[in-house]
Amino acid sequence: MPAIDQMLRAVRDLNGSDLHLMVGLPPRARISGSLVTLGQFPVITPGQMEALLHEICPAHRWDYYVKHHDLDFAYEIPGLSRFRVNYLENAWGRAAVFRQIPSDILSFEELGLPESLKKLCTLREGLVLVTGPTGSGKSTTLAAMMDYINVNFRRNIVTVEEPIEFVHKNKKSIIAHREVGEHTEGFGEALRGAMRADPDIILVGEMRHIETMRLTLRCASMGMLVFATLHTNNAPKTIDRIIDSFPADEQNQVRVLLASCLRGIVSQLLCKRITGGRVAVHEILLPHDALAGTIRSGNIPAIRNIIEGSRAEGMTSMDVSLGEHLEAGEISAREAYMKATDKSLFERLLGPDNTIHN
Repeated sequence: MPAIDQMLRAVRDLNGSDLHLMVGLPPRARISGSLVTLGQFPVITPGQMEALLHEICPAHRWDYYVKHHDLDFAYEIPGLSRFRVNYLENAWGRAAVFRQIPSDILSFEELGLPESLKKLCTLREGLVLVTGPTGSGKSTTLAAMMDYINVNFRRNIVTVEEPIEFVHKNKKSIIAHREVGEHTEGFGEALRGAMRADPDIILVGEMRHIETMRLTLRCASMGMLVFATLHTNNAPKTIDRIIDSFPADEQNQVRVLLASCLRGIVSQLLCKRITGGRVAVHEILLPHDALAGTIRSGNIPAIRNIIEGSRAEGMTSMDVSLGEHLEAGEISAREAYMKATDKSLFERLLGPDNTIHN
């Protein structure tokens, strides 16, 4: 058994989400959002780190890591779990982070996702973005949406990921998983190939670079339904992030293209639950007649008005979602305040000891 497996099993036993390895420190686990030292393991030396990482890494991927100092791949302990792995280097030497990927793909109901997200799963074309900071559960939510499509519709789905996270079995749909670095050289090559694979749906693991954004928008404008992720916290910031990623002389063209193909944005944050664990809160932008014109005109802040005026259709702002979870007694006023866009909405609820006023 690889030595790293003992650490990964310890993280799983503690219901942790991540294992952090760094030279000069003992292993640490992220549990309910906080880093906790795994005291049963010693401080990691440079030699031990080399051995831990090299033992489980495919030879050709190790060569890439040694050359480029960064590597993403998936690692699986049969019968236990899969992990998304990032090898990196820092001032102290080699390091790594292992993110646990649940073995089972949870449903909408099991995750407590808003029913309105199912509307986005019924679309036949356009761009749907799932956004949030690292560790906010974007991949888990996106997997539930893909599974809903897989169970209910006959679609040809191509995923492009680095690495493959959730592995879907073919149900009503056909799902082809492609991993950057294993099955294709890069996101650009994979997306060009996907266009020729007669897809109904393309899932882009992350829009990291301009080329990936450009090709993603192109696919969405060609009659395919494209799901992708970004590290942004709400709908207006997401749209600004995409447009601002391009050179100034391309931004008007990108704005027009985005206006024509954007169908929805799901922004997600994880909040600490009062009773332990974490709960997801969402901002949801769904298809709306005024959306294209708002983006085309550059009046991005007005998207907030579209969301707030369309609650009956299933849209919601992050602050409203936080308020609902607060009222339900799931999260504290301090947690809502810290995650809020408009903090004044929750500031009055904070007492001297960070509790809600009676």
